[in-house]
Amino acid sequence: MVQFSHILCPTDFSEASLEAFPYAMELARLFKAEILFIHVVPVLPPPPADFGFESAVVVFASALRKDAEERLNKLVSAHVPPDIKFRVVLAQGHAAEEILRAADENQIELIIIATHGLTGWRHLIFGSVAEKVVRLAKVPVLTVRCHDKSLGQR
Repeated sequence: MVQFSHILCPTDFSEASLEAFPYAMELARLFKAEILFIHVVPVLPPPPADFGFESAVVVFASALRKDAEERLNKLVSAHVPPDIKFRVVLAQGHAAEEILRAADENQIELIIIATHGLTGWRHLIFGSVAEKVVRLAKVPVLTVRCHDKSLGQR
């Protein structure tokens, strides 16, 4: 029988990403697994060297990371019941790459990720973190389709 003892559930704090939480929790209960919730803070491009904004960018990046850490802890605390074993990780970089790295480094056996369902030009412009994770993950990926019609214009 298939056994999952470590599940990864990424969040970008959107309503869509929250739709993956119930699936992660039910499978964690079923398999007595631990969930690793991850949020990836994007990398800020460096400012032009001749403008002298380096310290402002460092301060802003630090504040962005601190805010994301607080939001992640608050989000998980509000949605995860006490019977579920979990950890939270805050990463910095490109979302799909960091999700895949976290999966490799934490012996993840299943990734549960929401998809916004963008198609057409929106998909071409914004790309899809979920699609990249599905294509490149070494473990099974369960995608949860967002039910918010405004996000997934078809």
